[in-house]
Amino acid sequence: MPSSKAIPNSILVLRIFTLLSLVGSGVLLVLDNFTLEDGTETHFYDILSFRFMLSTAAIGAAYTLFQLPFGIYYALTEKRLIRNECMPQFDFYGDKFIFPVLAAPGGFPESELDEAQSKNSSFFDKAIIATGILLFGAVCMSVVSVLSSITRTSNRGYFGK
Repeated sequence: MPSSKAIPNSILVLRIFTLLSLVGSGVLLVLDNFTLEDGTETHFYDILSFRFMLSTAAIGAAYTLFQLPFGIYYALTEKRLIRNECMPQFDFYGDKFIFPVLAAPGGFPESELDEAQSKNSSFFDKAIIATGILLFGAVCMSVVSVLSSITRTSNRGYFGK
């Protein structure tokens, strides 16, 4: 088993990476727009899958931001801020719920992609980069999810004793 500080520190670093990637993905999406020849502006919110990506990043960032103070305290003191079994359970189930939410936005509907990609490819290039950054956040959250499973079982043993 790794040292007692290794897992809490790893969880904290990965939560910070997750938060940074989700905020970066959201900012890149919000700034993504283009103007057609006739002066019509197209923004990220005009495409449904981009709105879904932004809401996913916002939900994940809110959860990670909520968890950050608890993670900092746990990494510094090696004790939980809330001392009963509530916090490890919340970490375990919360991380298991947020990971699939972050992993859900995987692609663009074909009709939206074909119709609008011919108009401006840099608009979609920025969105693809934002999707990659969101994927990095999902990978970080998956590792946090595994580590929260380890911390949940290491306190009580595998059979609850």
